[in-house]
Amino acid sequence: MFIKTCQLLTALMIVCLIMPPASESAIYRYVDANGKIHFTNVPTTSHYRYYRDDGGGLHLEHLISHYAERFRLEPALIKAVIKVESDFNPKVVSRKGAQGLMQLMPETATEVGVSNPFDPTESIYGGSLYLRRMLDSFNYNLDYALAAYNAGPNAVRKYGGIPPYEETRKYVKRVKYYFDYYRKKDSL
Repeated sequence: MFIKTCQLLTALMIVCLIMPPASESAIYRYVDANGKIHFTNVPTTSHYRYYRDDGGGLHLEHLISHYAERFRLEPALIKAVIKVESDFNPKVVSRKGAQGLMQLMPETATEVGVSNPFDPTESIYGGSLYLRRMLDSFNYNLDYALAAYNAGPNAVRKYGGIPPYEETRKYVKRVKYYFDYYRKKDSL
């Protein structure tokens, strides 16, 4: 009887070690012809391949690193914009209608090819692309690019720099604060 109980317990332990907990789910990814990465926990086509088990923040870190490299941005800058825009909440909507992690306005989302700004992959793709465009438009002047990200490029051009909007001035300062914070944190 003792031997059978030990064998049963050993078998149960092996099963528990082999099977993942019910709360874990597999993540699949697909890279399309344009280099855009798509993630899902429910693959809808055969293009998706197993990527990893859900690791929460690791998913965002990977997306941020990927799009930082693709658009020649520092990952710390993308993190800073996400922190200030949405505090890493992919479902947030501002009172002005900006949506998702990087708070894309519907017109901006359309302009950068984002159909679902609540999808972290699309939001980080679109926000990073738009941020790169703003940096390029304003000769790599970070203050002007951030002001344009917040208030729009026409406002920056109209005022020849950061517009005299309190919200935009605070926005630029906050993003630069977190940019410095994430740079230091990432270098540890």
